[in-house]
Order: sequence, then C-alpha cells, then structure tokens
Amino acid sequence: MDADALNFRLNCFPKLVYGVYPTPLQRLARLEKRVHGPTLWLKRDDGLGPAMGGNKGRKLEFLMADALNQGYRKVITFGGLQSNHARMTAAACAPLGLQPHLFFFAPRPPVLTGNLLFDQLLGAKLHFIPFGGQSSGDLTLEQTTRLVRWLARLLVGPGGYFMPVGGHTPLGCLGYVAAALELHQQAQTMGLPLDKTTIVTAAGTGGTLTGLLVGLSLLNSPLRLLGLDIGKLWRAFPDSLARLAGQICQLLGEYMVWRGRDIPLIQHRYAGPGYSQLDDPTRQAISLLAQQEGILLDPVYTGKAFAGMLDLIQQRYFTPAEHLIFLHTGGLPGLWAFPELVQ
Repeated sequence: MDADALNFRLNCFPKLVYGVYPTPLQRLARLEKRVHGPTLWLKRDDGLGPAMGGNKGRKLEFLMADALNQGYRKVITFGGLQSNHARMTAAACAPLGLQPHLFFFAPRPPVLTGNLLFDQLLGAKLHFIPFGGQSSGDLTLEQTTRLVRWLARLLVGPGGYFMPVGGHTPLGCLGYVAAALELHQQAQTMGLPLDKTTIVTAAGTGGTLTGLLVGLSLLNSPLRLLGLDIGKLWRAFPDSLARLAGQICQLLGEYMVWRGRDIPLIQHRYAGPGYSQLDDPTRQAISLLAQQEGILLDPVYTGKAFAGMLDLIQQRYFTPAEHLIFLHTGGLPGLWAFPELVQ
C-alpha cells in the first residue's frame, strides 16, 4: 500500500486534532559523542495533546471523536497511578463537557502528586480500588479490560464510553498507524537510510508499538521497530499485541495474520523491579539526557526505555552505521511524583 492509499483510509475515520504535525525529529548530536554509537534522533511526541501532552494525544484524537459521535456524556478509563493516558483523557474531556471517570487499582495516596494532581485539577472523578497495586502479570490485557469494564459499569452506571488502559483499542491505535506514515515520510525527507534506521519505543500497554508495526508493514517500509517492555504487566503480552495488530488491519480493510513472535518486543529485561518502580539505570538515563540535551524523560515509561536503548548501544546491539529514532512519548508530570530521582 502506498502512502496516499493509507492516508485516504485513515481519513475515513472522524477525529479531533490535538497537535501540529509532523512532530519534530530532532538530532541528539551532543549525546551521540558521549555514547559512541549509532546516530541518535528523538521523535518529539511529548508535545502532543492537552495538559502537558504525550503520545496518547494521537490515540485520543480518534477515541474522543468516537465518544462525541455516539453521544456519550461520560468517559471511563483506567491505568497506573501515574497514567499519562488518564491525565490526557481528563484534559480532553474538559472542553467537550464530558465527565471523565478514572480508575486506579491501588489505595488512594495520602497526597496526590504528578499526574494524579493534574487529574484532580481537571475535574476527573477518581476511583481508587485497592486490589493490591500494580498488575503482577497474572492476567492478559483482555482479561484485565473485561474485569474493569464490568467494575466500571457497576460503580459508574451504564452510558459511559469505555476506553481500555492506554487507549488500547484498534480505533485508538490508528493514531500510531498515522505516526508510522509520518515517520516514514519524515525520515525519507531528511535523508535517513531507511534500511539502517530503527524506531525505539517504550511498551506499556503496547498500543503505540502495535500501531507503528501495522503502519510500517502496510507501507512495506524498510524502517525497523523495537519495543522495550517497561512494566512486566501482562501475561502473554506478545500474543495480545498480535491480536490487536490483526484487528487494526481489519479496521483498515486489510487482512494480515500476526503471531506473538512477529511483535518486535524485548520483554522484562529493562522493566527493572516492575511498573512505576524507579531503578538506577533509569535515574542515570534521565540525568544523562537532561544534562546533555536539556530534554526531560519520565521515570515510568521513557526513562526506562531510554535506559534500555543505551544498554543495547553499549552491548553493540546496533552498529555505528545505524540510526536510532527514540520515540519520546511524554510523561513529564510523572517526574513530580518521584522526589527520590535526584536524591
């Protein structure tokens, strides 16, 4: 499929606009000299969307338009305590007059910090269900989504537009099919060697990774892709992403069979102690990029994935002739929830 055909199919779906496109593709020239490896680039999706932004802006463009078109007045979603998706969903609801309900499966903290503080300021209804904190990887994404959908209907009532964690739906993932097209064209325009260029992204719920994978595959793009698991959150994670990839293709009128082994994902190795748990490599990676380039990463998603990418460079997983594009997915408010970052 060529770029025009893919763009035409994407434009068949109603959406709102939460950013200026294309987002910048920025060279990290000073950091390159420090790490002595491939050419480094940063895709700045951290500036997308409302309330300090992030990658979920691309997904919410499709999801919020769908909620409006179906006449919903409440929007329901869930995530970790420092969920960027929850914060951005609350912000997207405000100008539309929709009521956001955000579910967190942990006790309510004594003080709301970071994304949680933003959630409260944005007028979201916060539901804290102390089921034992973050996921331990015992459930699949699909099982978790069914459980929360049932619980939300019980506590909020019928008539709410339900978004799974991270906007993890085929419709929401169209945002990153569009991003794959954008990146492919951007890399071409800037003269990057497409067959020697890899996009690296954090994988929490995996929707961003899967949307990019489908987009690049439909375009037959030589760009490569690598997701780094930051949480050890889900059982049979690659299989869930393979199913999602097939659903995205069907939504776009294509039929492709995906298996777990087709998902370019490194699991567990860079997740540290677990989701939202800070470790030394993440702390060091955040400090390095801040001090070399003046760019901030977050401790939950981008910091862990960037630390993983730096480790892979050190291990010579990539050659010096290659180009790496790190997808900055945002998450800046999460920094304020981790005072130990600089202690």
